[in-house]
Amino acid sequence: SFSVSKLHAQTAEDSVKATINQMFAAMKGTNAKALLGCFADRSTLQTVLRDKQGKIIVRSEPITEFVKQVASMPKDAGDERIIFDAIKIDGAMASVWAPYKFYYNGKFSHCGVNNFVLVKLGSQWKIQYIIDTRRRVGCE
Repeated sequence: SFSVSKLHAQTAEDSVKATINQMFAAMKGTNAKALLGCFADRSTLQTVLRDKQGKIIVRSEPITEFVKQVASMPKDAGDERIIFDAIKIDGAMASVWAPYKFYYNGKFSHCGVNNFVLVKLGSQWKIQYIIDTRRRVGCE
């Protein structure tokens, strides 16, 4: 029936959001172990940005480097505030479009969009892929 499938979809959506929220809580608390636990093995992190010449490039970062970077920040210094804009789920794969604003020590740093791809491994949603944009203008 319709109500059962709708309930199932909401549960999957809530679980996907929970994994992403856990990632941000671990980042804010600089908890490397909890942060790593949000990701699938061999996950990928990429950023779309402009190089010094103004050309668009895609920079890749190993998950281990990302975790090391976060763990080296003072606790509560990094605060990424996101909005869950669109969540699409097909079976064991989810895609999440989430605009964000990043603050460091309470001061605005930059904004952009996170595009997450999660995979349900066993009973848990894990982040397989994040690609984001970063900018300092047009952040209203």
